[in-house]
Amino acid sequence: MANSTRFRPDHDMVAELRLDLDPILGSTRALAPLIDPNQHSCGTVPPHGADELAHPEPGYYAVGAKSYGRAPTFLLATGYEQARSVAAALAGDWTAAREVQLNLPQTGVCSSNLAYGGSADEAGGCCGPVDTPARGLATGITGGLLTVLDTKPTTTSGCCG
Repeated sequence: MANSTRFRPDHDMVAELRLDLDPILGSTRALAPLIDPNQHSCGTVPPHGADELAHPEPGYYAVGAKSYGRAPTFLLATGYEQARSVAAALAGDWTAAREVQLNLPQTGVCSSNLAYGGSADEAGGCCGPVDTPARGLATGITGGLLTVLDTKPTTTSGCCG
């Protein structure tokens, strides 16, 4: 099951285990400096795996959005690689666990230049240009949409939304 709800992590279920959590982010302490939102965006977080996700409790790893605590820089691609690394570690293959292979696409999913005066088309997005929704008057099921003719079709960047 893949889950990315972006809520604050709730560690109550594992409160009796020996955890080593960063007091500010609520993430695994070894991971905190790598994901600190004051220093990194999701595109600048270095690849990480089982070594950074481990806790003092033997065999316990925080994986996925929970591993990032309050840091807003988590991407599902990162979580998939975390899960692969931890599965290899649990299987005893530490060579594979430490060969972290995270290649994030250069699609603008993590950043844009809109804050610096760039246009929406220059900023791009994870899915490229998005058509402007049609505007008009509903004419019934068989009639479709009577479009407003005074609008010029344009495209703007968006992010799969």
